[in-house]
Amino acid sequence: MHGDDGFTVALLPHLIKNYEAWEQRHFVAEVGLFWQTGHDDGMEYNINSRQTKDILRGAPSFRPSFNTYMWADAQAIARMAERTGDVETAKRFRAKADALKERIQALLWDPKREFFFPMYRDAEERDGHKIKARTLTYESGQFAEDPHGRELIGFVPWQFNMLDENKGYEVAWKKIMDRDAFYADFGPSTVERHDPLFLLKNSCCWWSGQSWPYATTQTLKGMANLLQGGERTVVTADDYVKLLQVYARTHRKQGRPYLAEACHPDTGSFEGHDGYNHSEHYFHSGYCDLVITGLVGLKPVSPMAFDVQPLAPATWDWFALDDVSYHGRRVSIVWDRRGTRYAQGAGMHVLVDGQKVASAPNLERLSVSLPPQARPKADPTHETAVNFAVNNDGTYYPRLTASYSAPKTSTGKLHDGNYWYHQHPPNRWTCEGSPNERDWVIVDLGTPRRVHTVKLYVLDDGGESGSLVRTPERMQLDAWIEAAWRPIAPTDRHLQEPLGHRANVVRFDPIETNKFRVTLQHRAGTKSGLTEIEAWGDAKLPLAQAPPPEGNLALNSDPKTKEFPKVSASHTSRFDRLTTANDGITNFLPTPANRWTSYESKSPSDWLEIDFGRDVEFRRIELALYDDRGGVQAPSAYVVQQWTGTEWRDVPDARKSPERPVGGQWNEVRFDPVTATRVRIVFTHRGAARSGVTEVMVWND
Repeated sequence: MHGDDGFTVALLPHLIKNYEAWEQRHFVAEVGLFWQTGHDDGMEYNINSRQTKDILRGAPSFRPSFNTYMWADAQAIARMAERTGDVETAKRFRAKADALKERIQALLWDPKREFFFPMYRDAEERDGHKIKARTLTYESGQFAEDPHGRELIGFVPWQFNMLDENKGYEVAWKKIMDRDAFYADFGPSTVERHDPLFLLKNSCCWWSGQSWPYATTQTLKGMANLLQGGERTVVTADDYVKLLQVYARTHRKQGRPYLAEACHPDTGSFEGHDGYNHSEHYFHSGYCDLVITGLVGLKPVSPMAFDVQPLAPATWDWFALDDVSYHGRRVSIVWDRRGTRYAQGAGMHVLVDGQKVASAPNLERLSVSLPPQARPKADPTHETAVNFAVNNDGTYYPRLTASYSAPKTSTGKLHDGNYWYHQHPPNRWTCEGSPNERDWVIVDLGTPRRVHTVKLYVLDDGGESGSLVRTPERMQLDAWIEAAWRPIAPTDRHLQEPLGHRANVVRFDPIETNKFRVTLQHRAGTKSGLTEIEAWGDAKLPLAQAPPPEGNLALNSDPKTKEFPKVSASHTSRFDRLTTANDGITNFLPTPANRWTSYESKSPSDWLEIDFGRDVEFRRIELALYDDRGGVQAPSAYVVQQWTGTEWRDVPDARKSPERPVGGQWNEVRFDPVTATRVRIVFTHRGAARSGVTEVMVWND
């Protein structure tokens, strides 16, 4: 849609590496397909997994969805390589894509049931029923020869226009509008209505009949591709509009816009799938894209051209898609059946930057070439607005500290680029439980930045559910200048009279500072909270990152080539990598991307050890405690121990900040200097949860 060749060139080697890693772990050469479990393909408790001993994750299978994704990745890599002039890479990945498409069509299409199905990789057994390896859904096992087994993922190949033409695959779509198959008032359902394993569960996460908005997006995208490719014998444009209307009705709860993970296909209820902090914040829907590329039919072709092929009914009097950004141009598409609505005349019209460039009397395919555009010369001195406070890369800076953090809240959420105002959202920091009349947050940018605006996203829970979080009575903003805290804009109304549930924007003459402090004065009987802090200034891109301070004795950024310092643990979760504990990267996000945890450990306590390989002196340790608020939480307590050569001994006079461990942020312990070859942290787990870190740093400053 926008084109960025520089970004493409930079990204290409990483995409190739990613694809080859999937090949190494999941590609079966003699079959020519990738395997994946239903769970890790995003479909828990599906009809195939429920025929195995692990009904949640399911058995490894060659799935039409996952293999189509890999085909699309290979195609994209080939196209990107062509654009960068790498002919050999383009040829190699085009061959991978061609071979994968041939195998999907040859092995996963069942001509008898006229649909694409997953194929079991191995033999499976459950309750005495045996499934043969390399058989499709219901080809063997308890439901052998049953005529059903179809799932919405069988439509995914159309999502990417993968299939060969004139092979008869389009017959699969006759099931989409059939009430005995997928069609429902709030559907489509993910499994056919009369499937022997069709099941609607009022709990997460059953892909056996519920309507899943994400799968609906995929299906409608594939349907639009089919129709815009010229196939109108099995389904029609009217069917697309009807399903899109169903989808629109699904985006509601009690009459208001809403979406969660899955809904009842007959009632539209999200009950059981939208509990607190479960799925109500997910971005499941691709509804807008379905309107833009399907209903209105804007289809990208090249930086200088696009097609318009609407699926909207010609009986509609009018519609408009206005002000779409396309490679720096502003595109509008209007349909005016009588010519009285938009003053452009009767028919369909395309406007680019306010000028009409193409028209057609009917809703038909229209190819549009963009008129030439004089492009301004690049200005190497151009500056753009930058939020200096955000940190999503896991680097040492920018770094936040606070005078107090309430349990289950974290300073790490204050600069992750997200602000949420839902009551008690997981994306917040508050002072509930603080003994202080006022509390502060310090944002350390790590290097001087020229800042002119600070935005403070203030919380106010309004007294619901017993929360004490309210808008602070007032706020103070200070900058660290000439080795002292100095006030910024002390008379600003957003600081003197802050407002909750919105950004309180403080603008001032640009100042250069490497850190600033926000102090919140709590109202009587309440405590304050924020969901995000932003610090804006103008700078040239790309922005150079602030380097981490030198002297981290635990750092081993490349364990393959550097033996020490090395890390070990009493237990490491099968979902984690031990070496991430001292690789210099911090990631508090709720995914196991960069963390060590003792999840699934049978012990009430576990330890993590750093071996320096030599005697070193140290006096401070920083722990980035990981907390997913489920199976991994901040420990109830921890101690730091040194190896004396014969035994482990607690470090002397340990002083912790905060005193009680807090997850999702940095925890620090200082102590009298010690000299040792090894140090370890012993975690006492919190209840049934287990402990973890995303990084450990050891200092002698």
